[in-house]
Amino acid sequence: MGIEIERKFLVRDLSAASGLTGIRMRQGYLSVDPERTVRVRIAGPRAYVTIKGAPSESGASRAEYEYEVPSGDAEELLDRLAFRPLIEKTRYRVSVGRLVWEIDVFTGENEGLVVAEVELPSEVTAVVLPDWVGEEVTGDDRYYNASLVSHPYRDWARA
Repeated sequence: MGIEIERKFLVRDLSAASGLTGIRMRQGYLSVDPERTVRVRIAGPRAYVTIKGAPSESGASRAEYEYEVPSGDAEELLDRLAFRPLIEKTRYRVSVGRLVWEIDVFTGENEGLVVAEVELPSEVTAVVLPDWVGEEVTGDDRYYNASLVSHPYRDWARA
């Protein structure tokens, strides 16, 4: 079984991505059931279908299966079957020590949201936080991309 272990943080200083080339992503969900999400993602020229299980109690790990699919199929799935709004973002990869952080800068309905994720070999792996990292939001379901479909970031201030 594939397992994803990651911690998620807000980004308070985007300078870590300065000068880096990001990859544009467009993604949507075919299922947003918390027990099993099904995501379609186009990242640059490649496309994937990802199935994720329910998060652990800490929110840091869950089952994950990802499969590359033809980009044309992914476009059709996003256009015809995915819940709205689609998630649009640019991802920057930043190496800090032995870990690679992924900084996501959201656009569209989630404009203004910037988060960083770091994948880990285990839930107990110690992580030295870079100075550009802010509050930890691991396990806060509002920050799951699947949740941003039904509750986009732009609507949070109105709630």
